[in-house]
Amino acid sequence: MNPIAHHILIVEDDAEIRRFVRLTLQSDGHTVHEADTLQRGLIEAGTRRPDLVVLDLGLPDGDGVTLIRDMRQWSAAPVIVLSARSSEADKIVALDVGADDYLVKPFGAGELLARVRAQLRRHQRQTGGGDPQIRFGDFCLDLARRTVERGGEPLHLTPIEYKLLTQLASQPDRVITHQQLLKAVWGPGHAEDLHYVRVHMANLRKKIEARPSQPRHLITESGIGYRFVN
Repeated sequence: MNPIAHHILIVEDDAEIRRFVRLTLQSDGHTVHEADTLQRGLIEAGTRRPDLVVLDLGLPDGDGVTLIRDMRQWSAAPVIVLSARSSEADKIVALDVGADDYLVKPFGAGELLARVRAQLRRHQRQTGGGDPQIRFGDFCLDLARRTVERGGEPLHLTPIEYKLLTQLASQPDRVITHQQLLKAVWGPGHAEDLHYVRVHMANLRKKIEARPSQPRHLITESGIGYRFVN
């Protein structure tokens, strides 16, 4: 059982899936609240102020994207999308408006709990002040000094490579879309220049990954973006 119990809101209109998610989360020690419509979800999110939201996109009275967009005006709590929609376009829209991760139905209890734990850990690190140093493998990324070391020795990254690594490593386990990376690293005028990301990410992997073709830390979310795994 999770030693820290969190309040989690499920917004899902399918009663069987909602029950499965509730029992799975309760088995990990969490307090679970439920809603079966978009409007009820908005009310519950606003009054309960949950630590995390598990959200279906296809709700009977609207699109779950509306809830994410509304919630992001007042909360940074993680949102994990559940959806039968497996298209890249649907995932990208949800992630671009502020979702942190997604699971395509059907999914297993183990995978759901792993994603929930990862998002709660990430959010706790970000709201707890944060360590200016991010360590992974034998690397140390020092955000205060703007340096990267490997095994205690300086590793040279270009300014673009450093920005990419910082964007991803400072948000571990979160799916970052191509558009989000382009805006953060190159600016809002480069929304369509996906080849920029791919070229520089390939170069960054050569410096970070032991086997760039089988990365451990800089993971591709096919057609969508990237995820950093510590």
